[in-house]
This record gives sequence, structure tokens and C-alpha cells, in this order.
Amino acid sequence: MAVSMNNMLLCLLLLCLPTVCVYAQTKSQLSVGDSLYAGSGNSSGTWVVSPSGDFALGFQPLEGNNGVFLLSIWYENIPEKTIVWYANGDNPAPKGSKVELTAGGLVLTFPDGRELQKPETLSGSVTQGVLNDSGNFILQDKTSTTAWDTFKDPRDTVLPSQFLGNGEKLSSRRSETNFTKGRFQLVMQDDGNLVMHSINLPSEYANQNYYESGIIESNSSSVGLQLVTFMLRDSNDTYNLSSGITASPTQYYLRATLSFDGVFTLYQHPKSSFGNETWTPLWSLPDNICTKSLVTTGSGVCGYNSICSLNDYNRPVCECPKGYSLLDPNDPYGSCKPDFIQGCEEDKLSQGKDLYEFEMLINTDWPYSDYVLQRPFTEDNCKQSCMEDCMCAVAIFRLGDSCWKKKLPLSNGRVDTSLNGGKAFLKVRKEKFSIVSPSFITRQNQETLKLVGFGLFGGSAFLNLIFIGLEKATNGFEEELGRGAFGVVYKGTINMGLSHIHIAVKRLNNFVLKEIEKEFKNEVNVIGQTHHKNLVRLLGFCEEGSERLLVYEYMSNGTLASLLFNDSKPSWNLRQRIAFGIARGLVYLHEDCSTQIIHCDIKPQNILLDDYFNARISDFGLAKLLNINQSRTNTGIRGTKGYVALEWFKNMPITTKVDVYSFGVLLLEIICCRRSVDMEAENEEKAILTDWAYDCYTEGCVEALVEEDEEALEDKKKLEKLVTIAIWCVQEDPTQRPTMRKVVEMLAGVSECNIPFCSSYACVCPALIDVQELGQSKVRNSCIEAVIKKYVLRLYVTVDDLGAAIFMMHEGLPESSIGPILKKNVSRILQGSMSNSRSKDACVPQSTPIRISKKQPSFSSKLYL
Repeated sequence: MAVSMNNMLLCLLLLCLPTVCVYAQTKSQLSVGDSLYAGSGNSSGTWVVSPSGDFALGFQPLEGNNGVFLLSIWYENIPEKTIVWYANGDNPAPKGSKVELTAGGLVLTFPDGRELQKPETLSGSVTQGVLNDSGNFILQDKTSTTAWDTFKDPRDTVLPSQFLGNGEKLSSRRSETNFTKGRFQLVMQDDGNLVMHSINLPSEYANQNYYESGIIESNSSSVGLQLVTFMLRDSNDTYNLSSGITASPTQYYLRATLSFDGVFTLYQHPKSSFGNETWTPLWSLPDNICTKSLVTTGSGVCGYNSICSLNDYNRPVCECPKGYSLLDPNDPYGSCKPDFIQGCEEDKLSQGKDLYEFEMLINTDWPYSDYVLQRPFTEDNCKQSCMEDCMCAVAIFRLGDSCWKKKLPLSNGRVDTSLNGGKAFLKVRKEKFSIVSPSFITRQNQETLKLVGFGLFGGSAFLNLIFIGLEKATNGFEEELGRGAFGVVYKGTINMGLSHIHIAVKRLNNFVLKEIEKEFKNEVNVIGQTHHKNLVRLLGFCEEGSERLLVYEYMSNGTLASLLFNDSKPSWNLRQRIAFGIARGLVYLHEDCSTQIIHCDIKPQNILLDDYFNARISDFGLAKLLNINQSRTNTGIRGTKGYVALEWFKNMPITTKVDVYSFGVLLLEIICCRRSVDMEAENEEKAILTDWAYDCYTEGCVEALVEEDEEALEDKKKLEKLVTIAIWCVQEDPTQRPTMRKVVEMLAGVSECNIPFCSSYACVCPALIDVQELGQSKVRNSCIEAVIKKYVLRLYVTVDDLGAAIFMMHEGLPESSIGPILKKNVSRILQGSMSNSRSKDACVPQSTPIRISKKQPSFSSKLYL
């Protein structure tokens, strides 16, 4: 229980033996009149750095490279540049905005000079600003007296030596990448009790506390290098919140952050970082926010109708139950809406049909949502009572004889093992009676609603939509988002009460009905079985006459191709995050789905970006489904040139390794911000990205891949690691490629990234072999084999054309029929002008060389190497 204490403070204190540290001096002070522009020539956005170099103050671009910036303090010496304080979370600054130190404090203005954020109310006597080694930015007057400092105006993080005094609080951000004020607060109350609670935004109304410190007796002597988080009062008595945590302040950075999910966590990060390390949690409060948070108003930890459970890291995860989906697909912690109409009027219209069934959930409850308690009741009595009650959304049966009936919206949803096997019976529509949301259909066209399905959905519930509703939602298919081999994608809008949700409607071509039907059913089946943060979600479908349409969640930031291949490069950190997200999405498809999925067409055009530039894999139209116990399959050639693995052409089994290959090519594109094939490149060696990247890798000059990219050049170790991973992925032999799970582990730094094998097409051609050896030299014929692999298999140049070209070049016949690509590159091979850096023994050819005779070689339409 809470106990009143005077002058109570919260402190993160490092109790350590005296040490002496010497750092190079850097600019750590500002004078009145100093200013910084967001997105200015200083690519790092740094304004001032602490003497030790550990902290920096300046403009940080918000993830997504969308041209807005955050005035913030961050850890300078780690790759993540983790932000610990920010000024304008609710109002990010556009490029060109200005921050200036004035006598009245920090002034932040728009590019046109309008005030963006008012400064703190100060006396007007500020003369300088100082960023010290604890991460505190202090405004001082001419006597060096503190007028204002960031430690007294915290956001979501407390640093070592920072005190949280009476009445002071931390506020979470809205999400990991959205610094708008969030729903959770940590407050040091005037009575000395440290509490955490949620608030009902946009107001400050506080719900019931889900954590209270009270008084915890201390018996810790706290010596040596022990980190202790404690409450301190005038008598110097200590009351430990957590003790026994060992951390060296000379080796680790430390911070305690109130996360956007409401969990207060202490983290450590090695100071000697080599690019692979990340923040490690030491402890967190509360131990289970799902069960500790219980509010009488509001939704709870998750949104309405959602269920909160803990993941492997004791962090809350919010999920919609069967028959429900996210109201806002971009907010995984938000509310869930039923994918069917439920209500007493709608049930009357059903004319007594058996519309509903129960989804049973064990140890699941939505406290405070019940409107009646019935006892003594049997389990069957409880289910029947809810089924016959049009207001009942779920019935909870517990204690052997008690039945609680609950109605929408459901709040405080959680998985709670203390319920000892209690059962929740969630009432959902049977799939054959699942109907469209009322926002898509009006009374006058209800008779046109066509309820169809393929029996493919398993446990997923989709909206079965009518064509006229989608036509209206897209304003007559007016705004085109993109085109593919099977159809056109349009932007649409759904009215959800007072809000609007954008959707993407893929209208499949109907020129070949059989192929369209196959494609349509394939996409619905595949996407319907997937749900992952790095996959685009299917919301519904339509099948009317010859019309086949798929409805997806809308991705506001377009494709990865549009982000990468333009004049402005996205930030290095964003590119790494996107690559990691794609890799995680592929792990889910390959290993975590109940039905294994090979995408078969991974390319930047099929990677979409949401509001926060999270990568979402899209377009499963080319996916080949496998039973989970299968390890390989044979199928027709699929995919896009430049991204296709060689086994497609070699009568070999097609496995998930074809996606690994495509990811390797895509990773190189993300690193270099250029396309995989560029036949107009200034140097021929750069035309094919995989070849050029391998050349740079073997010659130890990976910096050439990212010329003029200062962020990437400054992070050389990470650059080398990413290129190494990409080379691993594009190995010609699929058995030498890593799995996508291994790729994720290497990207995360939890698995070692070794030197990859040599890819045969890049190594088989030694330099400066006499042209007379052509036809007799096994190595020379291997070079011709490499050319065939490189230009036939990668660029779809026909085998017959290449054979004729080789013959003509060998016989000295006219070259007029040889295309520019073949002429240039076949000539190059026959002249023995491959890179001198490749040795004759660099790789052993993996297949029988193609012999060239004096006769024109006969090539079949299929080539097996």
C-alpha cells in the first residue's frame, strides 16, 4: 500500500567504485543565437555533443524518411541512435524548420518563421545551453544557475542520476515510431507512491493504477557495481523496487523507459558496440500488464474486443479473436471490430436461422463487460442463454456454476492462467452466414449481396463483398495505385461510423477466366492463412460473374521500389529496418505458417510500406503452396528477371531457397539504392548488381557500392556484414544458401556471419587466357558456361541467340545480328578480359563445361546445366 513520504524521489543510481575517465573534448555548449536547421547540410542533424561523446542533441529524422524531424537527445555512440528525450513529439518539424537558443529558451519555428512550439516560460536570462555526460541538457544564466533542464521535463525515459520528483511523470509515446503522447503514464505521487496507469486520450483522465510501488523493505547494502533502482526520502532510507541487478557503468549504457505498451523496463547496452549488439532488458514493471491492468472506463491495455497476452519477452501482444479484425489495420494494439453484423434487429431479419456458433477460449476473460450473472448454471445452460440472447456477445463459465454474459464492446481482454481453466464462449457468425459490413451495402441493394466462399479459410473470417459496394468505395475504380501481370490495384475508402479507412482493391484481369480463377483462389487461400506484421493483410474478396476482386489493407507509403529508386535515398537506418522486416516476413511464410508458403516473386515492387515505413510483403499471386512436411516441389518458372534463382532453369526442386536468393538480390538493392540490372550503367562491370557486389566484396572495396552515402560509409562494419549476407543468399548452389531464419539471426547479430563460398558464375573465368585456347581449354569452356548462366538465366536472353553469337564470334562471322548485350559481353569473355582479381582455382565448376566445335552448336529450347 502507498505510504506518505516527504520529498520522495525516484532515482536510477549507479553505485560504483571510483573511476577516472578521460574523454576527448567536443562542443558541448551553445550560446544565445546559435541555431540549427532540420535537414540541413549536417547530415547527422547534430547540434551539440556531450564531452564524452555519449549523447547528442539535434534533429533526428523520424523513421520513414518522410521529411519530418524530432528535436531530441540520443545515444550518439550506438548504431540505433536511441532517443531518450524529445521536444516536439506531437508536432514533428518539417525540413527547413529552425531551432534557436534565445534568452527565453529554445525556440522552434516552421521554415516560414511561424512558431512551431512555444519555449518554456523562463525569465529571459538564459546565456548558454550545456549538454552534460549524463544526457541532461541544461539552460543556464550568466551565473551558471540552471533555468531549465531536460531531466526536470522528462518524456518516456529516465537516465542514470536522473530523479523523478513529487508530481513528476513519464508519458509513453503512441508507438515505437510515433512520438505523439501515448496512453500510459508513470507518476511519482505527492504521497510518495510510484504508480502507473493508462489515460483516456485525448483527455488526461487517469484510469485505475495497474502498478503501485507502496513500500518494499530493503536489505541491500548496495556496494561495488550493483545497479539499484530505489525510492529515497529525507531519512535516506531506501525501498528497493528491484535489486541484485549487476551492471558495469564503465561497460554499459543504461536507461529505464516507459514503453508505448505500458511496461516500464530497465535496459543495458554495451558501450563497446560493434554494430551487432542491442538493448537488453534487465527487469520490467509490472510483471504481467495484461492481468494487472483493470479499468472501469476505457478499453484496457489493448483496444476494445481485443485479447492481451504476453510474448516470450513478457511484453503484451494484442490479438483479435476469431470473427473480429482490427478497426485500424495499422494499429496492432487498437480495437477489434466484428466481421459480421450482430444485433437484435439483424437477428430478427434472419428469420430464426441458426446463424451463430461458439468459439471456446480457455483462461480468457473481458472483466467489467458483463451485464448479468446467472447461477447456479451448467455449462450448457450458460451457452444456451447466450445463444438465445441477441445482446450477448460472449459468455464466461467459471467456478463450476457461474455464468457471466457480456455485451459489446468488450474491455480489459486478457489471457489469465489464474482463471483455472475458465471458459469463454465467444459468439460468432457461422461462415456460411458471414455477411458484409453495412458500410458496403444499403437496403436497396441488399438483394445483390452474393454470399460465396471456396471453403479455404480455415479459422479466418473474411468479408464477402459485393461488386457494387467496391465500385462505390473506389469511386468507380478511379485512383490507380499500381499494375501487375494479373490485375490493377485501386485505392478505396470505407466509412466506419465517424472514421474512414483506406483500402486497396485489386481488380483481377478477366482475359483468361481459367487463369484468373486459379490466381484468385490461390491469393485468397494463401493470404487468408497468414497474419504477420510484415505481411499485407487481406480484408475481403468479391466474386460476381466474371469479376474477381481482392481487398487489402492500404499501405500509405507505396512500394519499396518507389522509395529506393529515386533521387533522395532513404536513411541507412531505415533501409536496415526494412531489410530486417522483409526477412522476418519470409521466416513466417517459410516456417511459421500452418501451410508453408514460397512467395516466388520477392522484389521491391512487391514490398509495400505502411504509415511508419514498416515493410509489408505483398502479392502472393505467384506463391506455390507446400504441405508443411514437404521439403521441395517442382513447378513452372515463376518470378521476375533479375531476381530468379538458377534452379528454376535446371530441372531442380524448387524450395524456399528461391526466396532466399531473391532476398539476397533485394538486399543488395536496399544497400545500394539501385536496381539489380542496369544495362545503361556507366561501367559494364556494374550492369548486374550481384556480379558487381561480388567483385567489390572480393576486392575489399564494398564502399564503392554506397558512394556518396555518408551514413552507410560511416557504418562500414554493418555495411560489410550486409553485403556478406547478401552474397550468402545469392549462392548458385541452393544448399549453400542460408535459411531465412539464419538470415534474420545474422541481421540481428545473434548468429555469426562467416565468409561465403565463391559463387561459380563469378569465379570460373580466369583472366588473360590466349584466345587460341578456346575450344580446347576446360576453363575457357567453363567461362562460356558462366556466360550462359549469367545472361540466359538471369536476363532471359534466348539460348539459341547466345549459341549463335558464340559461334559467330568464334568463326569471325559478321556480328550484325548480335544484340548489344550479347556482343559486348560474349566478346569480353572470348577475349579473356575478366577481372584479374579472379584466380583460375577460385572455384571448381559445378557442372560439365559446354564444348564449342567448329560447327554452330545445337541448343535445345531448354538448357540443363
